[in-house]
Amino acid sequence: MSAIDRIRSLARPSRLVITTLLGLSVAGIALAADTNSPEDRVRLLLKTRLPKTPVTAIDCGKISGLCEITAGANLFYVDTGARFLVIGRVYDMQTRQDITAARLLEMNPDMLVGAAAKANATANAGGDDDTAQLAAVTPGRGEKLARPEVPQKLSLAELPREGAIVWGNPSGQTVTIFTDFRCGYCRALTSVLKDMNVRVVERPISVLGSRDVADRVYCAKNREAALHAAYAGEDLKAGPACDTSGLDANEAFAHRHGLSGTPVIVRGDGAVIEGFRPKAFLENWLKGGQS
Repeated sequence: MSAIDRIRSLARPSRLVITTLLGLSVAGIALAADTNSPEDRVRLLLKTRLPKTPVTAIDCGKISGLCEITAGANLFYVDTGARFLVIGRVYDMQTRQDITAARLLEMNPDMLVGAAAKANATANAGGDDDTAQLAAVTPGRGEKLARPEVPQKLSLAELPREGAIVWGNPSGQTVTIFTDFRCGYCRALTSVLKDMNVRVVERPISVLGSRDVADRVYCAKNREAALHAAYAGEDLKAGPACDTSGLDANEAFAHRHGLSGTPVIVRGDGAVIEGFRPKAFLENWLKGGQS
């Protein structure tokens, strides 16, 4: 073999080397695919399809077939191929939870989640970029500023006795509150009322998708204890089923009278105030309803 042939032989890679390199290359591609999570893939696709939207969080594991997208104060959904964009509320029919409302509450614990804010959101959303247009239709957007239309006085006469969880001082002045077990202000209001000499008639309504919790509290042997445990975030085990038609009546009443946010406080004479109030305010306000 000539010197030139020996040089060509040394320069030519062997089949073993080629096979080894090819195997490593394929393994590298597979490894890259394994480490490329659904969230990473969706993020890359959204950079192309919604280039002006600053995506802050992506969760593709919460809802089968959908990825939850958080973009600042906006919340929407896309399929795992980021082709279809879904704007609206996702409701879990098994747990009876409004997943979208619960997530919006996590994003902003101070906001009121009701239908009244949609027009306000649209009015506040300006500009022609992706984020502004998403803001105009994102459920719950701007609801911290909006207040549901509630009458100054509200008659509770049409409500049945069922559906109420009564606690506090049996001989104290009665105050009725429409609450949601996932509402932070409702939890704070309950803590204040515990320190007051009043009889509380609590009527749960599922504004934030808490109907499953309300059912467990209402069907508990000790409703008062279960109520405070629910507000404390304790895990309530499902007990025997009971008649929860009273809770249905609460929600129907709330819908008829525009109670789309919680808490709503009703005095004995029917006077209504919305939202959390401190103890001193409530004590003074309740005096106005005493005969």
